[in-house]
Amino acid sequence: MTEQNILLAFILTAIAGLSTGIGSLIALLAKHTNTKFLCASLGFSAGIMLYVSFMEMIPQGKEELISVFGDKMGTLYLILAFFGGIAFINLIDFLIPESLNPHEIQGVEDMDKKSALKRTGLVVAMSIAIHNFPEGIATFTSALGSLDVAIPITIAIAIHNIPEGIAVAVPIYHATGSRKKAFWYSFASGLAEPFGALIAYLFLMQFWTPAMNGIVLAAVSGIMVFISLDELLPSAEKYGEHHLSISGLVAGMLVMAFSLYLFV
Repeated sequence: MTEQNILLAFILTAIAGLSTGIGSLIALLAKHTNTKFLCASLGFSAGIMLYVSFMEMIPQGKEELISVFGDKMGTLYLILAFFGGIAFINLIDFLIPESLNPHEIQGVEDMDKKSALKRTGLVVAMSIAIHNFPEGIATFTSALGSLDVAIPITIAIAIHNIPEGIAVAVPIYHATGSRKKAFWYSFASGLAEPFGALIAYLFLMQFWTPAMNGIVLAAVSGIMVFISLDELLPSAEKYGEHHLSISGLVAGMLVMAFSLYLFV
């Protein structure tokens, strides 16, 4: 693993995390939420994550683990790591109350509902930072592999973070009355992802082996599957555009399939 690969992984993670700033700009400048676009984008992001998890990362992780532990134990460790990733991200969601959860997507129209704001900007920023931390680890570790996987995952996470940025900017604007603060708090909250990447680099790289790589791939797959099914698709459904979200999902899978095919 070269220094260039590690640097690229940090850059891609930063791009994915700081896309929350795009969401905050949309919240602060737009008069209405483009629900059809967001719905299709969320579905597209879910399609990329699901396809790359099941068709690329899990098979690769299984191959790594079986090469070290054999068929039986390698497959068992794959299963445990996959569901361990799901349990990890689910635990974070469980620990943060729904009312403070930045994954409870809001629309730009909610900027007018001042009575809905009962929390401070600091708490909201902390909530999204906690959520984005494991996503940063997921983006960074997946980016350590080949670019054909790293770039689509970065795009998917970035799309996911745009409506998340809206959800953060809306309550912070009401808490402070300042659009500038709403933007910067939302933008800064995305720094949790490169911070997660830094923690992964400092504590995982020293133990990086084929076995560790297989376990991380399986765990990251679990995280991305959970994000897709628990956050992206339900958020798209909230906009009432069921067919658009499913069409976006299929389109994401199709784009991911052909992008991987080009590198075969």
